[in-house]
Amino acid sequence: MKIIVCSEGATMFEQIDLKSLELNPFTTIQQDTFLVTAGTEDAWNTMTAGWGFLGVMWARPAFGIVIRDSRFTYEFLENSRGFTCSFFPPEWKKALQFCGSHSGRDTNKEEATGLTSVVIPETDLITFEQANLVFCCTQASRTDIAPSDFLLPDIEKHYPRKDYHRLYIGFIDQMLVQST
Repeated sequence: MKIIVCSEGATMFEQIDLKSLELNPFTTIQQDTFLVTAGTEDAWNTMTAGWGFLGVMWARPAFGIVIRDSRFTYEFLENSRGFTCSFFPPEWKKALQFCGSHSGRDTNKEEATGLTSVVIPETDLITFEQANLVFCCTQASRTDIAPSDFLLPDIEKHYPRKDYHRLYIGFIDQMLVQST
């Protein structure tokens, strides 16, 4: 187990083996939601996501996220090598709701929610002190989701504004848990 020191010498996270992950992705991703964060210490943005998937792609552990090009985080993903997917204890639900309903273009989400950003050493990726589970990912691919690829007509109902997602697949380089 590797100890991750993020803030002023404090131990915050421990890196654990992906094989020890025990979670139900259907509740953890969709109901609990998570923050997708991309950028650098100097300029980053985060947004709440409730769609995504965990699995294996190209023989490596992977996390898939979908982001609309209208989201501010999209710009950071387009210019970043990686991203984090950060999960939180229930007491941070309101902060995640805020991050999903306000744009980082005109709101400092960190100040507004009380979340504290930290840089993960050796990756320069951003997460938050309050996260209890973090996936650190290197971008492996980007694919636009086009309506011409939908095989079921009811998928289109998720796009009344025709603002289709881009699928980002990230290889999971590290999985971190809150240090005890």
